[in-house]
Amino acid sequence: MKKNTEKTNVMRLLEQKKIPCTSHDYTDTGVVSGVEVAAVLNQNPAQVYKTLVTVGSSNSNYVFLIPVQKELDLKKAARAVGEKSIRMVKSKELLPLTGYVHGGCSPIGMKKTFRTVLDASAADLDTILFSGGRIGHQVEVPFRELKNILRYELADLVETPE
Repeated sequence: MKKNTEKTNVMRLLEQKKIPCTSHDYTDTGVVSGVEVAAVLNQNPAQVYKTLVTVGSSNSNYVFLIPVQKELDLKKAARAVGEKSIRMVKSKELLPLTGYVHGGCSPIGMKKTFRTVLDASAADLDTILFSGGRIGHQVEVPFRELKNILRYELADLVETPE
C-alpha cells in the first residue's frame, strides 16, 4: 500500500505527542471489513484492532478495542467497566457522539474522552494498528507508546469459541 501524505487529526495528535507512527492507506482498495484491511495491508489480523463504541445500562459510553478477527463479548465488556449490560452505539449516533463515522472511528481524538478498554492481547504486541480517523486510513503505533496519548485499561474482552 502506498504511504499517504495527507495527515488525519489522529496523525497530527500523535505527532504533537511525539509518538512515532506509521500511516497505512487503503482508500483505493474497496475493502471494508477489518480482516480484509489487515490482508491488504499485509498485517497480522491479531495486530489490527477495531474501535467499538458502546453505551452501558447507566447511559455512560465506553470504547473497546479488539482484534479485527474477533467479536466483542458484551458480558465481558460490561464486567470490565462495572455495568450490568452494554450495547453497541447505533451507527447514526456515532458521528455526533465521537466525531467519527462508522468504519473510520479511532480511539484517539474523539469529541469527548470516554473510558477505553483494550483487549488484553494487545499487551503482547510490539505495535498495534487501528483507525487513523478516516475510512481508508490506519495508523501503526508502538504499543508501549500508546499510554502516552490514550488512557486505557486492559481486560479480556473477546468471545471465546465453544
